[in-house]
Amino acid sequence: MVAGILGVIVGMIPSPERPAAPRRGSPVARLRLSRRSRVLLGSGLIVGVVVALVSGWLLAIVLVPLAAVGLPFLLSASDGQDRIARLEAMEEWIRSLSGVLTAGVGLEQALIATLRSAPAQVRPEVSRLVARLRARWSTEAALRALADDLDDSTGDLIAANLILGARRRGAGLAAVLESLAESVAADVRARRAIEADRAKPRTTARWVTLITVGVLIVLGLTGDYVAPYRSGLGQFVLALMLAAYGGVLVWMRRMAAGRPLARFIGEKALKEVAR
Repeated sequence: MVAGILGVIVGMIPSPERPAAPRRGSPVARLRLSRRSRVLLGSGLIVGVVVALVSGWLLAIVLVPLAAVGLPFLLSASDGQDRIARLEAMEEWIRSLSGVLTAGVGLEQALIATLRSAPAQVRPEVSRLVARLRARWSTEAALRALADDLDDSTGDLIAANLILGARRRGAGLAAVLESLAESVAADVRARRAIEADRAKPRTTARWVTLITVGVLIVLGLTGDYVAPYRSGLGQFVLALMLAAYGGVLVWMRRMAAGRPLARFIGEKALKEVAR
């Protein structure tokens, strides 16, 4: 009875409405393969069927297509170099902006003037910023939209400094941007060193995997060493061992991926805070 009364009291207390969780489609609908991956998957399926018919290894029908699509992805270089190039482009852009501001130009005019010299990695975002300024957006709203377009913690830091400069209209914004560019340059150097260290075990894993795959192909077609694996139980055990090997490659790639820093400007940052 006491629990029922307490439940009624708790139920009568109004609670804030939570936003509905985004609907997730089926796993098949979420799976998007590039044209290259679809070609590899189809080619691997054909090769796997041929190998199964010739050698009797039914496991090849599943294993060969998965290896054709998964191994190039797991053993390829991560997108760390792309992120580093994007950070370097942000550094170059804010250095250019700082140089324009030292000439005594207003912030809006300086932002528009940097469009011509903007690096290719951030040119679309700068183009949209300039278009918003020319469309009579407020400077702060355009800069907040720029932070969403860049979608990076460093981009938020740049937008935050520019927003403060737009509010105060002081003469020290160029010096602040120059200091910020030095900080981003140091970050780029540190990330390049980290990526160079990560490339060494990735190269080792690539060569070990290629040698292992080659040995398995030779033994599977010519040797009697893998004869016990031709049975149903043997192929099941072989599938478990190969799945464990693939899991180690996935684990290695996730360890080397790194997590982006949290953002603090824009709609995505507000959603993270709401969660």
